[in-house]
Amino acid sequence: QVQLVESGGGLVQTGGSLRLSCAASGSTASVNFMGWYRQAPGKRRELVAIYRNGVRLYGDFVKGRFTLTRDDARNTVYLQLNSLKPEDTAVYYCNYQPTHTSTYWGQGTQVTVSS
Repeated sequence: QVQLVESGGGLVQTGGSLRLSCAASGSTASVNFMGWYRQAPGKRRELVAIYRNGVRLYGDFVKGRFTLTRDDARNTVYLQLNSLKPEDTAVYYCNYQPTHTSTYWGQGTQVTVSS
């Protein structure tokens, strides 16, 4: 069983930055299949950034503002959020999906950007 523990959300002003962390526990967990989604109120959950078999992918809206990095020794991924906008306000969820039929989610961390 894999558990994902997130941290780093909070309240920032427009243009500010935050760094989210997600640590995976469990002997089979691999950062090669970890990343982040987000869900704003009334909207669908959408991809922010993720490693898929080691390849780093970003959602179209990111446009260079966010950066996904990894620490293999700690089984942890980080999401650096820069130039934040009010529309980035959402619950950010860590995701681990090693196969098409197996996926794990963290509890979510709230990011709120004030205008």
